[in-house]
Amino acid sequence: MAARWYIIHAYSGFENKVRDAILSEAERLGLSQGVEEVEVPTETVTEIKRGKKVQVERKFMPGYVLAKLNMTDDVYHLVKNTPKVTGFLGSGNKPQAISEKEAARYFGGVEEAKSAPKKDIHVDYEIGDQVKVLEGPFASFNGEVEELDFDKAKVKVSVSIFGRATPVELDFDQVELVK
Repeated sequence: MAARWYIIHAYSGFENKVRDAILSEAERLGLSQGVEEVEVPTETVTEIKRGKKVQVERKFMPGYVLAKLNMTDDVYHLVKNTPKVTGFLGSGNKPQAISEKEAARYFGGVEEAKSAPKKDIHVDYEIGDQVKVLEGPFASFNGEVEELDFDKAKVKVSVSIFGRATPVELDFDQVELVK
């Protein structure tokens, strides 16, 4: 019987521990031939922290682990009895395998994210927050965030010049939150 991909539901935040536990338990019980691969789909995203762009690994499907298994009773019980596993994705108690194509889509998203990070940017400030301009002609000016444009990675900040509020468009990494 050929190995097929299954989606395992795990406690959110414990995906890596579940993957490691399944692999080590399969090794211990001599079921390694039944457990071909166990993966936690992740993607690389760019976040702005303290005015710096940072590449961060983020789980593509939080709470889920993909496993390529030769489903036997022993392998089923190994996975089902792993700590922090709530079960398999499927109807009732029967695990539902997904196609290679569907599994490739999850990993395709992972590979795509690794080769070209998505424009999924997180900033540590929001509209209405006070920020300090770090560079450019308005460096060291403080202002209030008026708009966030995630498509262009721009922020519109209202700075006070000669007592008048003036909107200035800057890159996300050119400002930082005033604490």
